[in-house]
Amino acid sequence: MVSFPNHPRWPLIIYRGAVDLDERYDPAAVIEDLFEANGWGDTWRDGIYDYAHYHSRIHEVLGVARGKGRVRFGGNKGRIFMLKAGDAAILPAGTGHQCLSAEDDFLVIGAYPPTGTYDECTTVEDRPRALKTIPKVPPPRKDPVYGTGGRLPQLWKKAK
Repeated sequence: MVSFPNHPRWPLIIYRGAVDLDERYDPAAVIEDLFEANGWGDTWRDGIYDYAHYHSRIHEVLGVARGKGRVRFGGNKGRIFMLKAGDAAILPAGTGHQCLSAEDDFLVIGAYPPTGTYDECTTVEDRPRALKTIPKVPPPRKDPVYGTGGRLPQLWKKAK
């Protein structure tokens, strides 16, 4: 069984109803534009993988454009949250995540801060390297949802 390191200091952040999704606009484009305006790029549109995984060299934000999904964060013994359209989850490097179930129209927009390198860890062999790289991933300069006024910079302060 894979053991998920999660982040040694920084919490998962979930913003409920963070994005106002007006029916006149494409919800996925609204979320992409928001993330990109706050410096988070390499956006993608899809669901969340149905297998447990984490990223050891980069943080990730997940914004729900449509539908609802049950997502477990923190690995096999982690917490399960129902995410719905308008919600956003900001995952510090190392945070295990997996979609357990979702409505057919569940659509997620993912993005990454400008510093870091995408990787995907799924095996027990990934853990030793991940434990070294996770603490070295720098905190993002901006909150992907609220920019410089968001809570992320305060919650994820660089350790001295």
